[in-house]
Amino acid sequence: MDELAKTTIDRIEKVFDVPAGYRRAHARGKSYRAHFTATGSANHLTKATHFQEGESEAVVRFSHFSPDPKWTDAMSPVKGMAVQFLLPNGKVTNIVGVTSPIFFAKTPEIFSEMLGVVKSFKKGKPSFKELVGLLADYPESGAMLTNIWKMQAPSSFATGQYYAIHAFYFINEEGQRQPIKYLWQPEEVDTLSPLDAISLSSGTFERDIEERVAKGPVKFRLDVILGQPEDPTDDPTKEWPQDREKLTLGTLTIIEAAEEAEEVVFDPTLVTDGIECSEDRILNFRHHAYQISHDRRTLET
Repeated sequence: MDELAKTTIDRIEKVFDVPAGYRRAHARGKSYRAHFTATGSANHLTKATHFQEGESEAVVRFSHFSPDPKWTDAMSPVKGMAVQFLLPNGKVTNIVGVTSPIFFAKTPEIFSEMLGVVKSFKKGKPSFKELVGLLADYPESGAMLTNIWKMQAPSSFATGQYYAIHAFYFINEEGQRQPIKYLWQPEEVDTLSPLDAISLSSGTFERDIEERVAKGPVKFRLDVILGQPEDPTDDPTKEWPQDREKLTLGTLTIIEAAEEAEEVVFDPTLVTDGIECSEDRILNFRHHAYQISHDRRTLET
């Protein structure tokens, strides 16, 4: 897995022409301090301490998905929101979300192979010919690629819905397992028209979130979608049915800038007691890829 992760990061660097010192995905972003107030509504499902009723500290990073920080805001329609919870025992746990509900590859091998096929994303998207080829060779990826192609970006980091994409398991005191997916809901959902998006200058999203936080706290609600036995837990290319039951775990309140959090590694596999990673191979692959990315950019700075 380490060797495959290395090959994948090599291909990302080549395809996107990643500058030295930057993350190999979501290169440009802004970080903030926050606190999370739990409702305790999932106490019967998980013994995770930060989801018990009460408050915990957190750091948040909003970002554009591109590994190239020079891309304009419009060229990265997918936005990211990564949250690291600071636990009472001195450890941390993460939730990593993006504004797309699905991923474009089911396995690490397919993900790496697709990167090997695409020649360049330097202008923000592959050529039409390359895109058609990808859809033909990797039909399970069609939903995600189509989604990105027609996606309307949120009007602000503060108005996007952020999906954790992968399934996890909640574990309660009796050892029972419940499959779940995380969803961050803003106070107001708002998107940009394609025309408005094209007119944005680089850094518009960063300036907007700075202004919002300066005026007062920015809030998100954390919901979990409760999976049923027939819902896939190992395939991030598929959504669960829209009618699945949801529970609200709490509210994240973003209060001030935290520049030092730019160095945080938001590894989504870093879970805590009461939560387990699912069988999703892409999810578990991300641990190795994140570590390689972090090691390389640390050496470059």
